[in-house]
Amino acid sequence: MAHSVEFLLDDACDQHIREQWAALADAGLPSAADVRSATNRPHITAIAATRISPEIDTALGTVAMRLPIRVTLGDVVVFGRGARRVLARLIVPSSELLSIHASIVRAGAVHTADRHGQESLFAHTRPGSWTAHITVARRIRLDEIGRALETLDSVHSADTDSATITAVRRWDGDAKVDHVIAGRSC
Repeated sequence: MAHSVEFLLDDACDQHIREQWAALADAGLPSAADVRSATNRPHITAIAATRISPEIDTALGTVAMRLPIRVTLGDVVVFGRGARRVLARLIVPSSELLSIHASIVRAGAVHTADRHGQESLFAHTRPGSWTAHITVARRIRLDEIGRALETLDSVHSADTDSATITAVRRWDGDAKVDHVIAGRSC
């Protein structure tokens, strides 16, 4: 199972994204709300790998001290190929976010060895290949995309264009537990 390091969002953005998840589910569409787990929450994946050692937490603590940072939410983006796709809210990449991401990648290079000792960082999370986003739906059929976009457009909030990254977490996909490393007080 994959492991990851993820950025966590402020309460207002978390709630807005959950409202988008709920609207999709209420419309009978695939939604990230379909994942029934206490650790399922809106997030931005910084890195993913076959394995991430808990020893990365010390480096993540240093990274977390650079938080909170403001980010801008962009439009909905469609990822993937084939009959089913992923819908996500794009995060506009600021220089500050890219710098923090690069710090996590550098730490990950040391702490993502697989059981054979080979670095296992997934290519799509490396600088130059990373697209910061918050997933709203997985496995959505091509013929559902238009209705999903209309549904997402119908979910309004007072401040839907910005968010604050408040913490990082390490997700252990094998144990299915998360380890939250908080940033500075907001």
